[in-house]
Amino acid sequence: MSPHFDQDEDEILGKAYDGRLVRRLLPYVKPYWHRLLIAVLFLLGTSVLDLAPPFLTKIAIDRYITPGKPSGLMLILVLFMAALAVSFVLRYFMNYFMQYVGQNVMYDMRNQIFSHLQRLPLRFFDKNPVGRLMTRMTSDVDALNDFITQGLVSIMGDVVTLGGIVIVMFFLNWQLALVALAVMPVIAFVSRIFQQAMRTIYRNIRVRLSRVNGFLNENITGMVIVQLFNRENTMFRQFDALNSDYLSANLRAIFAYSVFSPIVMFLGAVSTALLIWVGGHGIISKWGPAFTFGALVAAMQYTDRAFQPIRDLAEKYTILQSAMAASERIFGLLDEDQEPPDPEKPIILDKVDGDIAFENVTFGYDPEHPVLRDVSFHIKPGESVAIVGATGAGKTSLISILSRFYDIQQGRILLDGVDIRQMRRQDVRRHIGAVLQDAVLFSGTITSNVRLHNDEITDQRVRDAAVFVNADKFIERLPDGYDHAVRERGGNFSSGQRQLIAFARAIAFDPEVLLVLDEATSSVDTETEALIQEALERLMENRTSIIIAHRLFTIRHVDRILVLHKGHLVEEGTHNELLNRQGYYHRLYQLQYQEQEAVAGPA
Repeated sequence: MSPHFDQDEDEILGKAYDGRLVRRLLPYVKPYWHRLLIAVLFLLGTSVLDLAPPFLTKIAIDRYITPGKPSGLMLILVLFMAALAVSFVLRYFMNYFMQYVGQNVMYDMRNQIFSHLQRLPLRFFDKNPVGRLMTRMTSDVDALNDFITQGLVSIMGDVVTLGGIVIVMFFLNWQLALVALAVMPVIAFVSRIFQQAMRTIYRNIRVRLSRVNGFLNENITGMVIVQLFNRENTMFRQFDALNSDYLSANLRAIFAYSVFSPIVMFLGAVSTALLIWVGGHGIISKWGPAFTFGALVAAMQYTDRAFQPIRDLAEKYTILQSAMAASERIFGLLDEDQEPPDPEKPIILDKVDGDIAFENVTFGYDPEHPVLRDVSFHIKPGESVAIVGATGAGKTSLISILSRFYDIQQGRILLDGVDIRQMRRQDVRRHIGAVLQDAVLFSGTITSNVRLHNDEITDQRVRDAAVFVNADKFIERLPDGYDHAVRERGGNFSSGQRQLIAFARAIAFDPEVLLVLDEATSSVDTETEALIQEALERLMENRTSIIIAHRLFTIRHVDRILVLHKGHLVEEGTHNELLNRQGYYHRLYQLQYQEQEAVAGPA
């Protein structure tokens, strides 16, 4: 795994500005650079126009009001209103273009993250919870939108506005400018303390929010256990404690803002008072031509406006810090290694017979601890084979490596004599159908769940597949039939109905090789299981079939049984042959299957 992406990543806070991360963000902004440039130009224009009203006020007072010449005030009013109107229009288009860029960058980034997730190996999902990955695509991407729309460009506008104010104030009266800026060192010191405090507070908020989300995810998905064991009050107390911690962290942030904002306002009032005192003495004592009543009023207005970008710069520190942390996490995810690339010149098999061979296969999720060791066997086309063994023997791993969800460390796996590593993964999986223990259904309709948006599978083919597995009986009783809505994870269907839909899906795709976990039929009632077993027998005819077997009932009539023990293939043969050998399979049968066979009757 990438060192950037780990279980503690929600605590990443980083710098308020990280040039390395910003450079990595530039390619996402580049397609929209012209709109961003327009937004920046409008922002600069707005910043300049915001300097005009106080300057016009000075002119109105000094040239027309003080001398008693009202004739020029109409021109000042027109210019004043024109500056406000143009500033309004520029600000509107600036916000529109900034939001346009931000929304499109989020759209592109979400697409890239989702596409990248689809190409990550399964071992990545084994180590990373779903909730954490969802956060990458939602709140972290939103944080980057705030960075684009309210971060660097807006800060640029604040800096330009503040710089312009300082320049104009020195142009009007450098003495008044120095008086107004006298409190700036104090403001800088207060802002620095505020930023450091918010850094710690924000880290605590992120960590506590992550804990709340994790607790909610676990309890909502496990609500049946909570209610079954009457743990509602206990879980509520635990959630209340986490929620209280989250509340306390947010209240500390509110307290920090509540202290910082009045301090800045107080310092602004002090600056204004100093201006009145110094400027008033300058006007009364006639210290110079620059000390006019209009200049004093303008200086007071500029000073008041100067404190707004100062407050913005301090408060946007948290936005920048959040964006940098989100960028760190997102790019950590995007830096995760995808599945090894397919061969440049892959072997493409349009149709296969289903001949499968394992030659000295060694595999481990951790290469230093293999779960399969030097496994070799051959399955002929159309042969049905069951794989049995104790928990942890490596049975399910065979399905994973045959489907190329994981690549083996040693040996070869051949499909019709071709090493599957010489084929594209999608081609390997196109020839293999799997019915897993946990039937996965998606939101949509029954038809969309069977065809999985494969347009080559017609509605008639969906219906034929449902009839084949006896799923049509319950589907046709539904109000909308095959168009009946499927809720999240198939929650509005029983486990047996979900399994029947999953079987129909496997049949609709018509694979040459069928992989079945017999636990896929273990969570249904006896009548439904009998229907599924009947469909399985028909499905397995003239089709290479591999059954990962836990129960005797599903393997009594297969052509051959492979017995795994601690990653080694220790026996193979028919059910009766293995029983007669009095070996490992016989012991496994005595321990696990004897009672089931007694119920099922003689073979």
